Amino acid sequence: MANIAVVGAQWGDEGKGKLVDFLAKDADVIARYQGGNNAGHTVVVGEEKYVLHLIPSGILYPGKKCVIGNGVVLSPGVLFDEIDHLRQRGIYVGDNLAISDRAHVIMPYHLLMESSDENIRGSKKIGTTGRGIGPAYVDKVGRSGIRVGDLLIPKVFGEKLDFNLNEKARILNKSEDWVESTRAAIIKEYQEYANRIEPFVTDTSVLLDKAMKAGQNILFESAQGTLLDVDLGTYPYCTSSNPTAGGICTGLGVGPTAVDKVIGVMKAYITRVGEGPFPTKLPPDMDERIRQKGEEFGATTGRPRQCGWFDAVAARYAVRVNGFTGIALTKLDILDEINPIKLCVEYRYNGKRLTEFPGQVHVLENCEPVYESMDGWLADTSKLKNYEDLPENARKYVERISQLVETKIELVAVGPARDRILVID
Repeated sequence: MANIAVVGAQWGDEGKGKLVDFLAKDADVIARYQGGNNAGHTVVVGEEKYVLHLIPSGILYPGKKCVIGNGVVLSPGVLFDEIDHLRQRGIYVGDNLAISDRAHVIMPYHLLMESSDENIRGSKKIGTTGRGIGPAYVDKVGRSGIRVGDLLIPKVFGEKLDFNLNEKARILNKSEDWVESTRAAIIKEYQEYANRIEPFVTDTSVLLDKAMKAGQNILFESAQGTLLDVDLGTYPYCTSSNPTAGGICTGLGVGPTAVDKVIGVMKAYITRVGEGPFPTKLPPDMDERIRQKGEEFGATTGRPRQCGWFDAVAARYAVRVNGFTGIALTKLDILDEINPIKLCVEYRYNGKRLTEFPGQVHVLENCEPVYESMDGWLADTSKLKNYEDLPENARKYVERISQLVETKIELVAVGPARDRILVID
């Protein structure tokens, strides 16, 4: 196994956690490079279902090193809830987890800032998860953020906290009493977090460098998806970090030559949560049919996902900006009872053909999908274990997607369990 990146190719929720879990058996280190607890990676092992928000999916394998990189924004309370929950279920979490001292910390005032911002936006709201992710990244870029390493030095933490509370009080129109009471509560709460987090904290860039020099295999794990990238996604309806493959280097402190393969994860259809344009969104009846069959509800928020036909224009864009060397196509089985099945092959905008994904959101909002129709297979694929056993029309569908996105599909998932990932030779 080489050093492999697993990157979402759509608007998130593609099944990245499942794929990381599948590949982790052959990896030595699994490293998460961006996002926060707005992620929800669902993994099914036997009869057990795990939903992970911060800790890499490889934690479910004994003997694997899991890394939370500097590009992640970390909510300590969520982290320790996750650790405690895993331990209660018999999963070891100890020296197999490393957290970057450079990772930024989500503070209670970040949640207040996010709620205030969404209220101000009104009908133009982003539709965030409300976890404080965006404001934490704002403070990071604004050079006023608090990092994990700061938690371990009380004087430094106190000084940075004072600066931030006074700034946030001004923005949120809060009183001096609010500043004082909030400061006291945070100092007490976060000192407890500091004591618990210290054993995990290290320079993870050094850790990864040593692992690579020792010939170990590294699996890079993203959260969210390409179309939610703050630079390359449907801005402003996006996340606040870089889920694309380029985020690996800055989010973990490794060079580009560290990445040998980039696997893009795509659903056999497409979904999105929150606000923003969605060209291939299904009509209400079909939307609900796919949602119920695919259990398309957010693993983090429980919000229903909007469902749409596979969008090859968006998928080709994801291939280009990430440099995918292969694709994992998930949830093929959800289309087992659908006939016909449509594929978006291009857009129409102002009466003209559009074959490239537009960079301006107002253009995408006014694009009409141009569909190609294929015969469905109307057979249960959820129990199959070999790609060759798929019905002919299912294989034709997979092969057509591969042609449209000009990239080989290497893996096809037909169910949530580990043994329902079919390898294409």
